[in-house]
Amino acid sequence: MEITGKIIAVLPERGGISKTGNEWKMQEYVLETTQEQYPRRVCFNVFGADKIAQFNIQIGETMTVSFDINAREYNGRWYNDIRAWRVERGEATAPVATPVSQPVVNAPKVSAPDFSAQNDADDLPF
Repeated sequence: MEITGKIIAVLPERGGISKTGNEWKMQEYVLETTQEQYPRRVCFNVFGADKIAQFNIQIGETMTVSFDINAREYNGRWYNDIRAWRVERGEATAPVATPVSQPVVNAPKVSAPDFSAQNDADDLPF
């Protein structure tokens, strides 16, 4: 499966020693889709120190992430594991410049009516 979007969070790296005595490392990232009317967020992980270094994912990058989904049970509850196996960087996102408002040239002059000259009684309908 694939998803494309912008990285909005890089979570701390976690690691430990497996039952067989091997060291492991994992890092999680949050990607927000940018092509949809209602953006979605996905938390995925990269497993292995070599893959973490190879992908070198940074906040603000736009990328397409290929991943596998696997569910596992622990104490009667089910948990999803979304593990990335390939990352393709998209175009660098440049900050959007907001246009500076220009004065309107040759606009017709409109004068506001002078209400202070009226000495009419209270015209309120109530």
